[in-house]
Amino acid sequence: MGNGKQEAVFELVRGLSKAEKRNFKLFAARSTNKQGAQFIALFDALDALEEYDEARVLRKTGIRKEQLPNVKSYLYRQILVSVRLLHVQHIDVMEVRQMVDFARILYDKNMFWQALQMLDRAKTQALALQNFTLALEIVEFEKRVESLHMKRTATGRAALLSEQAETLAKRIANINELSNLSVQLYSLNLQLGYVRNEKDRKMVTDFFKTRLDAYDDRGMSFHERLYLYQARMWFSYIRYDFVVCYRYALRLVWLFDENPELISVYYDHYVRAMSRLLDVLFMTRRQEQMVHVVESLERELLRIEPRTDHLVIVSNLCLLQAKINIHFLEGSFAEGVKLVEQVEEFLRKYGRHIDEHYRMLFAYKIACLYFGNGEYRKCIGYLHSIISLPNPQFRRDLQVFARILHLIASYEAGDDYSLEYQIRSVYSFVVKINDMHSVQHEIITFLKRIPHTYASDFKGELTRLYEHLKPLEQHPYERRPFFYLDIISWLESKILDRPIAEIIRHKYGSKR
Repeated sequence: MGNGKQEAVFELVRGLSKAEKRNFKLFAARSTNKQGAQFIALFDALDALEEYDEARVLRKTGIRKEQLPNVKSYLYRQILVSVRLLHVQHIDVMEVRQMVDFARILYDKNMFWQALQMLDRAKTQALALQNFTLALEIVEFEKRVESLHMKRTATGRAALLSEQAETLAKRIANINELSNLSVQLYSLNLQLGYVRNEKDRKMVTDFFKTRLDAYDDRGMSFHERLYLYQARMWFSYIRYDFVVCYRYALRLVWLFDENPELISVYYDHYVRAMSRLLDVLFMTRRQEQMVHVVESLERELLRIEPRTDHLVIVSNLCLLQAKINIHFLEGSFAEGVKLVEQVEEFLRKYGRHIDEHYRMLFAYKIACLYFGNGEYRKCIGYLHSIISLPNPQFRRDLQVFARILHLIASYEAGDDYSLEYQIRSVYSFVVKINDMHSVQHEIITFLKRIPHTYASDFKGELTRLYEHLKPLEQHPYERRPFFYLDIISWLESKILDRPIAEIIRHKYGSKR
C-alpha cells in the first residue's frame, strides 16, 4: 500500500461490525505461518487504537518498519476476503459474481457443460436483479464457452446468445446516457443551486431539455426509468418547477413500490428517492405528507438486510434533514434543537465518509434551528464553519445565505460594533460571485441603515423591508432566498413583537 493509503487498513478495521471482526478472527486462525501471525497481531493492534499511531503499532506487534507496508497490504486483502465470504449469501450481486467465478473454475477444468449450467443460473439471477452489465459479461462468457463446446445442432443457442448480447448492449447504452444526464444535473445543482435568472434557465433548458425529451419510459427497464426519473426530477428541481419535480420524485418511489425485491439491492437509490420526495414536500410546505413519508421510510429501513455502514449513512442523511425540516415547518425550534446532539454524534461517527456538501447543509440547518430558537451565538458558531470554507464556488447559494443569516444573527445578538464591517464583507462577497439580487440587496441595505436608525423609527424600517420583500416571495427568480431563510416570518415577528416560532405555527395552522 502506498504512503497515501497508510491508514486505509486502519479505517477498514475500525469500520468492521462485531460479527465481521469475529468472522475475521475465525478466518485468520487458519494461517499458522509467520506472516499469518504478523497480520493477526497487526489486526489486534489496529483494533485497539482510537487514532492511528504507527509508532505504537510497531511497538505492539514487533513488526519492523520496512515490513509494515507489506503486512498492511496483506491484512487489507484478507479482511476483504473474509467479509466477502460472510456476506456472499446475503448480497445477491456478490452471489452472482461467485457463480461466475465457479463457472471459470469449471471452464478451466474443461468441464464445459457444468460451466454453462452455472452461467445460466448466474445470468437468470443477474437479469432478475436487472444488472444488465453483469448479465452481458455472463453472456459473453457463455459465447466463449459455447465456441469450444458447441455442436452442429446448437446453432439456435448461438443465435439466442447473440440476440441477448445485442439487447443488453442497447439497455446498457441507454442506462449510461441517462445516468450521465442525471449526474450532470446533480453536479449542476451542487454548483448553482437553483437557476438565478432567465440566462441560467435558458442555459439549463437548452442543454438538457432536448436530450431528456428524446426518451420515453414505455418499455424501459428498471434502471433506465430510475435514471430518467432522476434526471427529469433534477431538471425540474433546478428550474423551480416543483410540481413536475414532485411528480418525478413520486415516480421514483413508485418504481421501488413496483419492484420491492430491488429495495435491498439498490437501497442507496431507494433512500435517495425518498430523500428527494421529502425535499420537494418541504419546498411546497406539505408537513403532514413529510411526516407520513418519514414514518414509511423508517419502517422500510428495518427490513433492509444486511445493515451496511453505507445504508446507515445515507438513511441518516435523509432522515435527520427531513426531521429538521419538519420542525422548520411547524415552528417547533425548541424541540428541533434537541436533534443537534443526534446530528453531532452521527457526524462524529461517520464524518470521514460524509462529503462537504452534506456537512455544509447540516451546519446551515442547525444554525437556522438555533436562530429560530433565539440562540444567536450558537447560530453564528455553526455559520462560521460554512463562511470559512476555502472554495467560494461550491454551493454558492448556501454560502451567500449563510453570510446573510450571520448578519441578521449578529444584529440580533447585539454585535453592532462589527456589523458595518460584516456588511461590507458580505456585500463584496455577493457581488464577487455574481449573486446580488433584489432580496439580498434589500436585506443588506436595511442592515446598513439600522445603526443610524432611531429606536422610534425601527418598526417603520422593518415594515418598509417587509413591504419590499413580500411581493418577491412568488417571483420566479427572486423567491430563491426564502427557501433558505424565512426572512418574512422573522420580519413579522419583529413587527408584531411575537416569537418567530409562534408566527410560523400560525401560518402552518392556517394553511393546514
